[in-house]
Formats: sequence, C-alpha cells, structure tokens
Amino acid sequence: MAAPKSRKGRPRDRPKLSEDSKKPFKAKKKSGEAARQKPVALQLEDDVPDFPRGGGSFLSRKEREEIHAEVDAQFVAEERDSKKKKTKKMHKRGPTSEDDLGSLFGDGTTGKLPRFANRITLKNISPGMKLWGVISEVNEKDLVVSLPGGLRGLVRASDAIDPVLDGETEGSDNNLLSSMFTIGHLVSCVVIQVDDDKKEKAKRKIWLSLRLSLVQKGFTLEAIQEGMVLSAYVRSVEDHGYILHYGLPSFTGFLQKASEDESKGPELKVRKLLQGVVKSIDKARKVVYLNPGLDMVSKFVTKDVKGISIDLLVPGTMVNARVQSTIENGIMLSFLTYFTGTVDMFHLENALPTKSWMDSYTKNKKVNARILYVDPFSRAIGLTMNPYLIQNKAPLLHARVGDIYERAKIVRVDRGLGILLEIPSTPQSTSAYVSVSDIAEGEGHKLEKKFKEGSCVRVRIFGIRHLEGLAVGVLKATAFEGLVFTHSDVKPGMVVRAKVLVVDTFGAIVQFSGGVKALCPLPHMSEFEIAKPRKKFKVGAELVFRVLGCKSKRITVTHKKTLVKSKLAIISSYSDATDGLITHGWITKIEKHGCFVRFYNGVQGFAPRHELGLEPGSDPSSMYHVGQVVKCRVTGSVPAARRINLSFLMKPARISEDDMVRLGSLVSGVVEAVSPHGLVIYVEAKSFFKGTIPIEHLADHHEHAMLMESVLKPGYEFQQLLVLDIEGNTLLLSAKSSLINAAVDLPSELHQVHPNSIVHGYICNIIETGCFVRFLGRLTGFSPRKKAMDALKATPLEAFFIGQSVRSNILDVDNETGRITLSLKQSCCSSTDASLIQEYYFSEDKIAKLQSPTLSGTELKWVERFKIGSIVEGKIQEKKDYGVVVSFNDYADVLGFITHYQLGGSSVEVGSVVQAAVLDVAKVGQLVDLSLKQVFVNKVNNENSNSHFEKKKRKREAKKNAELNQTVTAVVEIVKENYLVLAIPECNYAVGYALIYDYNTQKAPQRQFLSGESVTVTVVALPTPATMGRLLLLLKSVADVSTTSSSKKARKMSNFNVGSLVQAEITGIKPLEMRLKFGIHLHGRVHITEVNDDNFVDDPFKNFKVGQKLSARIIAKADSSNKRTNNQWELSIKPSLLSDARVIGEDFASEDFNITAGQRVSGYLYKVDSEWAWISISRHVKAQLFVLDSACETSELQNFQNRFHVGNFFSGYVLSTNKEKKLLRLVPCPFSNGNHHGEQQKIDDSSEQKLKDDVTAHMHEGDILGGRISKILPGVGGLVIQLGPSVYGRVHYTEITDSWVSEPLSGHHEGQFVKCKVIEIARTAQGSVHIDLSLRASLDGMGVQGAEDLSERNGNCNRVEKIEELRPNMVVQGYVKNMTPKGCFVLLSRKIDAKILVSNLSDGYVNNLEKEFPVGKLVEGRVVSVETLSKRVEVTLRTSNAANNEKSRIDSLSSLKIGSIVSGRIRRVELYGLFVTIDQTNLVGLCHISELSDDPVDNIESKYKAGEEVRVKILKVDEERRRISLGMKNSYFTSVNGIQLPSDEESDELIRENGYGDETKLMLPSSSSHVIQHMISDNDSEEDAALAQAESRASIPPLEVTLDEIEHLDEDNMIITEEGHVNEVKNVENRKQTKKKEKEDREREIRAAEERLLEKDIPRTADEFERLVRSSPNSSFVWIKYMAFMLSLADIEKARSIAERALRTINLREENEKLNIWVAYFNLENEYGNPPEESVLKVYQRALQYCDPKKVHLALLAMYERTEQNKLVDDLLEKMVKKFKHSCKVWLRRVQWLLKQHNEGVQPIVNRALLSLPHHKHIKFISQTAILEFKCGVPDRGRSLFEGILRQYPKRTDLWSIYLDQEMKLGDTDVIRALFERATSLSLPLKKIKFLFKKYFTFEKTLGDEERVEYVKRKAMEYAESTQE
Repeated sequence: MAAPKSRKGRPRDRPKLSEDSKKPFKAKKKSGEAARQKPVALQLEDDVPDFPRGGGSFLSRKEREEIHAEVDAQFVAEERDSKKKKTKKMHKRGPTSEDDLGSLFGDGTTGKLPRFANRITLKNISPGMKLWGVISEVNEKDLVVSLPGGLRGLVRASDAIDPVLDGETEGSDNNLLSSMFTIGHLVSCVVIQVDDDKKEKAKRKIWLSLRLSLVQKGFTLEAIQEGMVLSAYVRSVEDHGYILHYGLPSFTGFLQKASEDESKGPELKVRKLLQGVVKSIDKARKVVYLNPGLDMVSKFVTKDVKGISIDLLVPGTMVNARVQSTIENGIMLSFLTYFTGTVDMFHLENALPTKSWMDSYTKNKKVNARILYVDPFSRAIGLTMNPYLIQNKAPLLHARVGDIYERAKIVRVDRGLGILLEIPSTPQSTSAYVSVSDIAEGEGHKLEKKFKEGSCVRVRIFGIRHLEGLAVGVLKATAFEGLVFTHSDVKPGMVVRAKVLVVDTFGAIVQFSGGVKALCPLPHMSEFEIAKPRKKFKVGAELVFRVLGCKSKRITVTHKKTLVKSKLAIISSYSDATDGLITHGWITKIEKHGCFVRFYNGVQGFAPRHELGLEPGSDPSSMYHVGQVVKCRVTGSVPAARRINLSFLMKPARISEDDMVRLGSLVSGVVEAVSPHGLVIYVEAKSFFKGTIPIEHLADHHEHAMLMESVLKPGYEFQQLLVLDIEGNTLLLSAKSSLINAAVDLPSELHQVHPNSIVHGYICNIIETGCFVRFLGRLTGFSPRKKAMDALKATPLEAFFIGQSVRSNILDVDNETGRITLSLKQSCCSSTDASLIQEYYFSEDKIAKLQSPTLSGTELKWVERFKIGSIVEGKIQEKKDYGVVVSFNDYADVLGFITHYQLGGSSVEVGSVVQAAVLDVAKVGQLVDLSLKQVFVNKVNNENSNSHFEKKKRKREAKKNAELNQTVTAVVEIVKENYLVLAIPECNYAVGYALIYDYNTQKAPQRQFLSGESVTVTVVALPTPATMGRLLLLLKSVADVSTTSSSKKARKMSNFNVGSLVQAEITGIKPLEMRLKFGIHLHGRVHITEVNDDNFVDDPFKNFKVGQKLSARIIAKADSSNKRTNNQWELSIKPSLLSDARVIGEDFASEDFNITAGQRVSGYLYKVDSEWAWISISRHVKAQLFVLDSACETSELQNFQNRFHVGNFFSGYVLSTNKEKKLLRLVPCPFSNGNHHGEQQKIDDSSEQKLKDDVTAHMHEGDILGGRISKILPGVGGLVIQLGPSVYGRVHYTEITDSWVSEPLSGHHEGQFVKCKVIEIARTAQGSVHIDLSLRASLDGMGVQGAEDLSERNGNCNRVEKIEELRPNMVVQGYVKNMTPKGCFVLLSRKIDAKILVSNLSDGYVNNLEKEFPVGKLVEGRVVSVETLSKRVEVTLRTSNAANNEKSRIDSLSSLKIGSIVSGRIRRVELYGLFVTIDQTNLVGLCHISELSDDPVDNIESKYKAGEEVRVKILKVDEERRRISLGMKNSYFTSVNGIQLPSDEESDELIRENGYGDETKLMLPSSSSHVIQHMISDNDSEEDAALAQAESRASIPPLEVTLDEIEHLDEDNMIITEEGHVNEVKNVENRKQTKKKEKEDREREIRAAEERLLEKDIPRTADEFERLVRSSPNSSFVWIKYMAFMLSLADIEKARSIAERALRTINLREENEKLNIWVAYFNLENEYGNPPEESVLKVYQRALQYCDPKKVHLALLAMYERTEQNKLVDDLLEKMVKKFKHSCKVWLRRVQWLLKQHNEGVQPIVNRALLSLPHHKHIKFISQTAILEFKCGVPDRGRSLFEGILRQYPKRTDLWSIYLDQEMKLGDTDVIRALFERATSLSLPLKKIKFLFKKYFTFEKTLGDEERVEYVKRKAMEYAESTQE
C-alpha cells in the first residue's frame, strides 16, 4: 500500500525536511520550542502531520543522510560550546544531563541512534500527545489518571465522555463518573492543556481528555480493518445487542449480546467504555461490528498494515516488535514496518532488571509490546513490555504509601540516577525505585560505593507509579521521624509538629515532617483574635499543632493552646457524642437563644441559652465571643439527625419535682436588677429561681411598658407574674394582665389547642408574610398576612410589634406537622370585655405611684378631690389656641384644662374663677380635664334640686342609669391620645371611657375622632373605686350621617360577631324554632337543636314564653343574600356555649360532617309524609326515617303519619350518610355490621364503584321486618316485597301461607303492608343483594297465635326445608311450577323442586295436561326417589305403587313381540311422526312419518289429532335403548306372511316420551327457578344462551374442570333432540340447503349431550371412559375428563398417553378441539413435568406445528400468567411481539402485563407497537392502552394517550365516550365536567352531539345537582337552536 500523500503543515507542525532545512538548525529548533513552550488547548480539527506513516519521506536516502550529517555536526558544535560555559557544579551532576533524558527523539529509523530512551516529563509533555494511563482516583467532578513516568493527569467530567452522549448524561445523578469508570481502569487519553511554567512545578497540572473523538481522531471507515482493536462507548441497549459510538460521526458500531453460556463479564450499560476486536465491517451501512471477548482483546496483536498513519496509533495497542538496539536506560524497538519506539527500564519484561539486563535483548529479537504514548509532533513513540500491561491489566501493587520496610534488597544501582529495590511486600514482592535526590544528602555521586547490589536498606514508600507498578521510595533519615507521612496518616485530634511555610491574611500553610501540608485558619492561629498574623507566625518556624479535620486531602489544624494541650476526649463524629461526655470545642456562632460550638471533623453542636451559665437578663455575646474555646458537656445527641445538645454547665442542677415551677403557673417576685433588655426578678419559690421579664412584657400597653421600665427600681415586688418559659433555672416571666387573667386557658402543648377558639398570646416574631404568636413554652402559631389584618394596606411590620398582646383565633391545628394557623383579624378577635381598658387604668395608677414613691397619704388627697363628675372651682391661668389652662389654689401642682368644645360657648377671661365639672383625671401628669358645658355642671346641681319643673323634665326625658352589656349611642367629648371621653345622653349624660384601639390594633393606624361625634358603644364595666369611678365602654362603631341606610345597616350588623354574647327577648315560639330580637332592630332565631347540649329532651321550648329575656350566643351571622331566613341571626342558648365561647370560631356555620354509620343520633321531627319522616339533627344536618323502617307490625305501618308529629323527639341509628347534602337515613334499632359488610366493601372496591353505605346493614337472617307488597309475580313467582327505598325481597310461593291452600295469593294485593321474616340474605360478586322472605305466621318471631293448630291441621304435610328429610314413599304436597309435554315440576318448598313424569301424573289417561294441571295447582303425591347429592327428587301422583309400576313397565316392554298388532291412542303429533301410547300399558312408541302410509303423507297435522285411537304394528323393540318403532301402513295389516323389517333410519328414531327415551336420563331437576324458566322456554335467544353456557363449560381451563355434578337442568337440549328429527327429515328433502346448519346444530347437540351425560352418569372406571371416548372421539371435553380421571389416580404417564391418543384421534378439521387438548397438555406438564419448564416447551414446540401459532402462544401465555411464572411471561411476551408484531391483541397483552407488574417501561412498548402495527389498528391500540392505564396503570398517561388521539380525530364520538367513561370511573367531578364541556363544544352533527349531551345529562342527574342538570339542558337547547339557525 502506497504511503499517503503529505498535506501542507500547520503552524504547530514541525518544519519539513526540505530545502529549508539547509538554514541554520538552531533557528529551527527555537521556533519549534517556542511552539512547544506555549501550550494551547487541543483543537478538534483533523490535523494530519507531514509524515503520516512516521518514517516515510519524499527525500532520497542520500539527501536524508546529508541532512542528518549536518544536524549531527551542529549538535557536536553546540555540545562543545556548552561544555566550555559549564561550571564545576554542573559537572558534578554526572555523565547524563536532564536535557538529554528529557528530550524526545522520534525518527530513529536512520541517522544517529538516541542515547537514552524517551521519557515523558513536565517539560516535554504538550497538548496533542496521546498517552496510556490507569485511573487512580474517581471523584465526583473529575478523574485522576496515573501517566507514564509517574505523572498525574486530571480529566474533567465534561472531558470524560463525548459530546454526543452529553444529552444522555444531563439530569443524571452526581455519580456519573463512578458509574462509568473504576480505579485500575486502563484508558487512552489525549493531553489538552498543560499549565504555564510560571507556576511551581508541583502545582502544574496536566489536563487530559478521554473523548474518543480525540483519541481515535484519524480513524476512517476505509482505514479500519478486521482484527483491529477499537474503543467505544455503549450508546444504547437494544434487544439483540448494543449500539456503539466510536467518537466519530462517519460510522457507528454494534456489539451483539452474548448468550447466557458465553456471558461471564459484567452487564454493559449505557455510556460504558469498552474495547473490542473488529469482527466485521458493513461499509454500506457504515457499521463496524465488534467482538467483546476480553481474552481476545488482551491477546490481539495489531497486524502489519501497509500505509498506516501515526494518527492510527492508539496508546494501548499491542504490536509485534523487533529489538533494534539497546540504549543506556532502555531498548529501541521497530514495529509495523515503519515505526520505531523506545522502552525505558521501568517498562521491561522483568520488573526487577539487574545490571546485565541488556544481555536479554539481542538485536532482532521478537517481542510483544504495547504503545505507551505517541507524540504526533516529534514522532516519538514510547512502548511498554510490562507483563501486566501486555495482558491489558493494570499492574498489581502490594505496597502502600507510608509503609516502612526494614530489609529492602538492592537489585540495581544506576549511577547518578538512583537505586532499584525489591521490597518484601505480601503476597509478593514489589519493585521500588529511590531517586538520587531521595537518598541521603550529598551522596548522589557515591552511589556505587555506598550501596551494593544484594545488600539491604531501610526504605519508606512515599509514592506510587500505578502504570508501571512501581513504588517510589526514600532513604532519608528525616522521612522516618515524623508521625505523618501521607494524608492517610492524619487523624483528627492528632498533635503534630509542623513547619510554617506561608503566612497570609487567610491563615498559615504549614508542612509536616513527611511533606504533607495543612492549613491553619486565621481564627485558629491564637486563642484571641490577632490583627497581624505575620508577627505571630514566622515563616520557617516549627510549632505544635492539633489536627482539626482531614477531608478530601485538605487538612486543617489549630494552634489554640487550650485545644492543643487538652487531655479531654474529642468528638470527631456524631456517634462519638455520648451523654455526659465533657470535651473542648470552639464557638462558631452566637445568637440570642444560644451558641453553636464546633468540634473535630466538622461536627457541630448547640448549647441553648439556659445551658450557658448566664446571669438572668444578660446577653450571651457579653460573656462569650466567636472563636472562644469552651469546655462543654453533652446533654443529648441524635446521630441520625446530626444533632448534639450541649451545656456549658458541668454539673446539671437537680431540683425535686415538688419544687419545680411549672409552665403557666403564677408566681411572685422582687426586682433584683434592671437591664436594657428587661428586669431580673428574684422569684419567691421553694427553690432558688431567677427570672427575667422582657420590657415588652411589663404591661399590655406598649407605652405603659416603656414608662414602667424607666420608673421601676430594685426591690419592687410583683404580686402576680406568669411563667411563660423555663430555661434551666431561669424563668421567662410576664406581667401582662391579659396573659395572667387567661393563665388557666393558655395552652402549652399542641393537643390543648382547639380550632375555632380565641386564645390570648403575644407576638414573638414578625416577618413579611405574617406574624408568629407564642403561648406558653415554645408553643407557637403562625398568622399569615391575609389572616392577620382585615385590610391589607399595611405590612405586618407596620401593624404589629414584637411583644404585643393579641387575641388569636385558632383556624387550624395540624397534628402531623405541629403547625398552628391563626387569625389576628380584628373582625373575629375583638375584645368582648373590659380587660384591656381596665388594665390601662391599673397600669396608669401603678406608674403614678412609682413616679412619686415618697408621696404620703395626705398628698394623694387631690385625687379624691377631683372625682369624676364632681364640680370644682378654679382660676383661669392661661388661654391657649387649643383651650384654657386652669389652676387650683389648694393644689398648685395640679393643672386643669378645658378644650374649646367644653367651654360650652361661654367666654372666659384670664384670672376669672369658674365652676367646672371634672371629666377626666390623669394621675401621671397630674392633669384634670374639665368642662363648662351646662349638661355636666347642672347635672350635679340637679341631683340635689327638688324643683317640680326638673322632676317633670326628668320624667319626660325618661333618664336612666347605664346597664351592663347595654349598647348605647354616645357623644365624643374629649379625644385623648389612647382613649375617648364620652357622654351618654340617654343615660343622663353619664361620662364613659373607651379605648380607640384593641389588643390587635395597638400599632395599626387609628381613625381620627372629633369632639361632638356620635359613636356606638357597649357598657362593659360599671364604675368601681379601682377605676376611680369610671364607666368603661367598648367602642363598636362610629355613626356617620352621610352614609346610606344600607351602610348603616351593615354597620349595625358589624357590631356583632360570631361568638358574641347578647341579651335577647323572645318574640315568638314555633314548633321547631324560637324567634328573638336583640341589639338595635336585629332578629335571630334559636333552632330547636340549639336549646340543650343533647337532643334527648321532649319539647325543649316548654319552659320559655314570649317576652322572656335571656342570654344567647351568636353562632352564625345573618345571611343577607338568603331571603328565606329574612336576614335572621343564628343563636344558641346551649349551656356549654353560654359558659365558654372558645368552641365557636369564624367558620362555625360550616360545621364538620363527621357522623358515621351505626352512630346514635337524636333530633326533632319537622315534616311527615306518607313515605318519610324528616328529622332535624342540627341546624345543618337532617335525617330521614322510611315508613317501612319505623315498625314491623302492619297496623303501625298503616298509622305511620298519625304516630309521628312535627316537633316530637326522635332518636335513631344512622344507616347511611350523604355528606354532600348532609343527610342521614335512620333506623330505630341498633345494628351491627357483620362479616358480609366487609366482603361487600371488597366487592365494591374491585368493581371500582363509588362506595356507598350498606343500606341492608340493619337486615339480618331471622329479623322480623315491615314490608310492602310491590308486585305479585305471575304463576308461582311469588311476591316482591319492598323493604326499603331501593331494597326489595322475594317471598317464595310456598312461604306465603302456613297451610297448603289452593290459592295462597288470595287476599294479597299490591301496596299492602305485611309483616315478614328474613330467611336468607345472599350477596353476589357483582354487589347485588338477594333477600328471601317468608310470610308464614308460624315462624318464630312472627307473633301469631295458633301456630300449633296450623301444624296439627297440616299433619304429614309439613314443609320440607332440606332434601335430607325426604325419603321414598313419603307423602308431600306442592304447587305445580310448570308443565311440559313430558311432565311437570312441583314446588315442594323454597329450595326443593320435584319432577313428575307424565306417566305418573294420573292413574288414567290425561287428555289435556295444561288444563288438568295448571300452574299453581296444589297437588299431593308420594316420593319415588331422592338423590341427595344432585338434589333430584321424583314424585308420583298415582295411587298405585311406583315400584310395581316400574317393574310392570319393564315386564311389559319385554312382553312385546315384533310383528304383533296392537291398539293405541295418539299421544302427540310431530312433523316427523306420531307418538302412540299402547293400550293396557304405559309404553309409548314412535311411528315415523314414513311408516304412516304406503303413499307419501303431505300434511301429517291435518290428518292426525292427539287422542285418536289407532292400530299399529310393532316393528322393532330395543330393550337396551328402550325404544319401540311402530308402523301404520295398510300393507302391514293386509299381509300375512311378509313381515317387513324397519329401515336403519327408522330403527334409530328416539322414543320421545318421558321415562322411556334417553331424555329421561338427561333430565336434571334444579332448585333454581331461573334455570327452569330457561329450560321450558322455546325462545331462540334463550336456546342460544343455553348452548353458549354448555360451550363455556366445555371450555373451562383444561385439567381444572372437576367432575362434580352440575345442577343446571337444560331441557332445551331435549327440545333440540326432538327437533333433530325435523332436521333429518329436511335433510332428506333438501340436503344441500341445510347441510351447513345441520352440521353446526348437530355439533352443539353432541357437545351438550356429552356434558349432560357426564353430569348425569359420571364414569367411574377407565372402561367407562373408554366407551365414552369411542362414542365421542372428537370431543376434547371427554378426553380432558379422561385425563383428569387418570391424574386423580396419580397415573401421570397414563394421562400423557391419553393426551397423545386424543391428538391422534381428533379429526384434523377440529382445530379448536385439538387446541383444547394441547392446552390441557401444557397444564399437565407444568404441574408434573420434570423439569416443568422444559417439558412445557417441548409440548409447545409440537403444538406450533399443528395449530394456529398465535392461539398456541396465547394459550401458553394464559397458563404462565395463571401460575404466576412472571419471568416466563416476560420472555414469551417479548417473543410474541416480535413474531406477531402486526397483532393488536398481542401488543395489548404486553402492555397489560407491564401495568399489572407496575412496570414504568410502558411508553417504549407503546412506541414500538405503533411502529409495528398497521395504521388502521392504531386507534384501537391507543384507546385500549389508555383504558388499561386508567384501570391498572397511571391515569395521567391514559389521559395523554386519549388527548393525543383526539387531536387527530376530534370528531370521533366513540373515543370521547370511552374517555368520559374512564374519567367517570375515577370520579373527579371537575375533570369530568371540563371534559364534557370540551366535547359538547365541538362542531358535530346533531345525532352525535345529541349522544354527548344525553351522556352529560345522565351524569349530572346521577350526581343529583339540579342546577347542573338545568345547565346541561339549557346548553343543549342553545346548541340545537344554533344549528337550526
């Protein structure tokens, strides 16, 4: 093969050796070095070098020799010049130079040979070089690769895989690299970047790439040949193999899956990197096939390929080479014809080569070698002969870094380089090399003298060269001194000495004696913070450190003296923290609630505030600082949660439980100290306690709390303080009156919090999204922003402050998460008492006393002088813009103030004396508010005046005092900062006080009030001395004259909230409610259920009368939108609600519906009609009582409406519930759910129906119930009795009366109430319930006297309930059930029927059976025979003995003689002949139509009638088959000698009379009336159903059919048998027309007859079965029964032989019959085969040759699924979808199986199916798959499938219907309605849209939503109108 032409070189390529080579060589070298020294990122373009084959050139040999000679001359000249310039020091380095060893020599085929083998170093490595390496580390984000020469390369995760696979790696886990690569994995890589020389040598990094697009860059499809070794990624896993990616876009690859016997290696996964030998190349498809055999890859040698380029040389490729020459440190090899490479001494065959190693490598010696590296620029190639690498395995290493070996044997000494050692590692020795620099200092030139081969030295391993399998050792004495030599030697807590290398602002870098470096962070350089670390640490100084942690080779140390010298145990993991352990740590973070402490290895703990040993009131930051070393004690740990609890107190405080102060308790205490954060309190308790009161907890009002903090002094005693929290021995206390007063009700645990209750608390934190409210301890609730304020104009930070007292409404309590959701809205949390305003004045009084602690009692008399409402005299001191200042002569420190509004229009001058009324007194500021208004001044005078005029005036104005809880209108007199001074005109201008804010609105913007403005207030506290005689009011609303009447009404209603207690007056009493009025023209009602706490009281309104006043609690607001309620409020007078309003919440109106079935409830009747009684259980919950549930006696049922009256009390038990309508159904008596309810529940679940309450749960067998006759069934059908609204039972015809009467239904009519007893309740698998009832009065519990007389009267005719009670000759009575030409059936009892043959109906001849024995006739007879197992009873009505009759019949049959002429009577006329009863006998014979006359008979029915007497001749008697053939031809009677024998056809005719034909044996009486109705019916559809039923019995899974008798009586088959004669006659007349139909009917006859034969006479022996199979050789049913019989005898081989016989015997045309045998054979081998799997497969392979393969596969699949052989099912399905890929059924079975196994891989199967199936089957497949997803998969996937197909076929209403049906089964109403809306919005033909609207209408009607039903109607009408337009 010719060498490829060289292409033009790029700037990076080396210069060509052309004419330009005559230029000075040095210049060229510099240019090449310049390009080399500046590393650039590897480009991805296809760089082809000038000499593709490595050794080829376009120069002649002579020209090459001249050039090389010139080059050598220049080298000699340069070497001579350099030697002159070298110093003595350079001469001492030895005979070799670093430049010589570090240079790369490439073209060694001609010219001067290199002196040394090529060696890769940091100097000569450059981008583009290809190297072989071994992975030594696999990290999360990169790989570490060990390269030749001990170099270390890094591979980023992005460079570890080709970009074409990046899409598959996105979103994967972080363990991508670890899933693809393992340590010890040999890889080929390319250098893409080398760090600059500016960096330190140790810090320079080599960046590599493993991308195959770079490693195999030069490969093309033409260059690849069979036998080459290629690397590839697994791109995807397919059915038969793996698709590979070689990194190149021009071709792809494929790897076939190995068989189970061949596959030994690990399973390949996507993105796995593998190597393989090229097996074949498909150039047309551009596919390269690989062989993955590991042995083949390791042994494969690349063949000599002509014209191979250097780009095709990949590291790791094995080649055959020849030794060209030996050099100083290796050998030179030639390989692949054109290439040469070198092998250094570390890669020779012998890992421990001695000094004479060169002797082993003679010239031209053949060796195997692998390419180690390739430099495409210098053409340098390195090879390896390492035996491990030759086998494509990484060398084994038995030495570890840090190990010390005392006796390492010296193998070889390399002068000036180092020594080679053999270290005695286990299990085998390891080679190690010690460089000259790692030997004792100054001994490099004395190696040969100091170290001798064979001697032993002490060595320590400090490095590993993984690729060479070589350990790097050190002999220096310092290497053995330190404890730390490698990172693995470092342990947390270790104390070591280290040398300071670098000191910077971040800390110091130190180095241990072994060379390992560590970081000492700045905070750990000293115990205290240092500003100038360089002064503390000097570079080069040796200090003592302690290791804090070692993570990912990053070591952290500390120089803190306490830690370094600590003798305590350390914590280096969370499991080390045991309770009580004392250790040292350092603080990393300080917060108000505690300190975070760090230990070794990053372990962290937390010390709460109370465990810090702080004084009460002090801050943790004042005592501790970050970085401080502390001694702490472990109090608890949870290693799994990485949590450690600490304490700075070494000894825990021990306090007895009796001395402990509990949360929520009230204590007293004395102020010990006052700090900026709060007060320190000495708590007066048994044990020594100290507590703190935060400033915000000194009072409920924020301003008062600030004032109290400024005036409180140590020694002040608090009488009552609430314990909010306990932190060790420190208590968190509160002086808030709101919390103290509610201490009993404050919760401390989650279970104490109840929804819809109002609880006091305080705000502990505020964020942008809401507020946190705390109660006792750490119990905290959260109020979202929307629930915190009524108006969202302000943020929570603007509306609330931390520490604020609030009233919170509990909205929700989540016990799982422990979260409490609150509402702080003023609308639902407003105050209802005077607690807040009382606390305001109490605090003001307390502050006033604290401000003047030295005031004596006499000095406080000024307060008594200025009483509220009193008249005082003062002097006008000064006039201001806002009022007048008044002074008092007796009290110089007290000032009075009169606003302009209080001057009353009078003009005053400075200095004048005025008489003014006191309106308000401020003790703190010693300020008195006065008024000159006459209504206040004259008020006092008028009280002492006896003026007649004034008396009349007061009487006329009807003045009165204010009453508690009275709501009045007041006028604003004075507007203070926090409250209003008001006057109440209607209460004689009484002065009152109201706060302008509430608990929750202290910081919120307040409304501005004006003097003279009218407001609505409620009196909440009457005057008391504690409040200086103030009348305390609660501000409700502000009157606004400009508002409309509606807004006034709204404001009036807003004064009352849910939970408010009001005083009301009764205005009317009705049976179910009591009307009240309250407030200002407000009306409400008290429902009858809201009077008492329980509803067990009759007439709860009897103790109330109109006009009576009472207290009521509002439980629901008035609904203005509901006109029916007339805007009434819902009130309650339940004692529990009146005493405690916390149970009422904002959402009280919508109470939870948590009533369950069986629960007892009570209520009051509010409506009674003929069917139902309606009971009110509560305001929202109603109940119904059905008329039939109310009693069982008929008289009580008839009087239903008279027994129940509106308002009466009723108590019952819940039978069923309707949560949507909040409606219950009650029954009066308790009931218990039996086991059947659980079973029924299970049935409902499986049918995916919506669960409903069991409406028959109160009915049990034996119960006496009331019922109503719903329907009287015709004949002997009995009665249908209604027991409930939708529950019906049936009364059997024999259960109507006790005595046997001829007409038991007389006296019964529809609608009649009856008393009945439940006999039996049966529940079917479909969920339906069948109830059997009885009306017989003699039954237990029916309560009818005279039952004994009835039984005596009936005597022997008692009803027989069990067949075991019957015995032959027993007299029985019964009712005729139905009549057939062969006899009749009689009802003996509810479960027992008897048959009576025609011959046994009467002693004589019966002319008209239907007339003589009508349905329902009462008959009496004797039992002839009883078969207990089959439940068959035969009765006779004849008076003669049945046994004698039977005997006489047999004798008579044998006495008949052929040829005799006898007389008889025509019994029945058929188309094919006459049935004639022979006189004097009870025998019946058949006279065929061909034997009637010598001439053809045209119309037999017109010539012969039943009952006619005829003469007949006996032609044939078959005693075995009990058949008699008769003849009536005239020739029979005229001929004397010629007796004509009947034909074969005539002799085969059946005698069709009861008791004489084969039908007699086939009649199987059944107790099921349903089956008998089918039996007597001649309807075609019923006949088909019977036949289908017989066929279904025959197709029961083979060998699972039992031989038990089947109870069905299929008398249709008898009719079919008789009709067979007709078919035979027609067949003779017109055989061609009826041939096909006759064959089908005949087959059905035979099958049914076979089944009946087996049911009647079960074969007991093998001989009987043999006779049976001979008579029906093509019946698989019979053969399978025969096999089952043999299996019951444990004769497996016989069963197999029978199966083989059946397969040979059954006609080839009977394919289905044969298939049944094959399936039975499958089951046989699956159960008894050895081994079963192989046996089944053998039978399966045979079956495929005879039957339809698809049917065989499906049958085998069904067997596997039934026996739960899941793996076999998977394998078989996979074969089937490939073999029958065009079968929709097979793909659906595949999908169904995956869904049953809950496998998520459904979508790929669906995609494959759609690619395989014909297009016309797509709709069917997708729709069926979607249905399967809905049933047993993920409904969302089913929706996606439906949506996708509907996008293509939007007008397919059948698809819409299926989609809707599936959604309706799921029951998501919103989704269903949205789907209906979409479907009905389509533009469809009227017929199709009508179908959708009808379905929509039915759905809504089922839900019972009348509004939605009307909506659907309206929408349908609109659509119809739009189409007409």
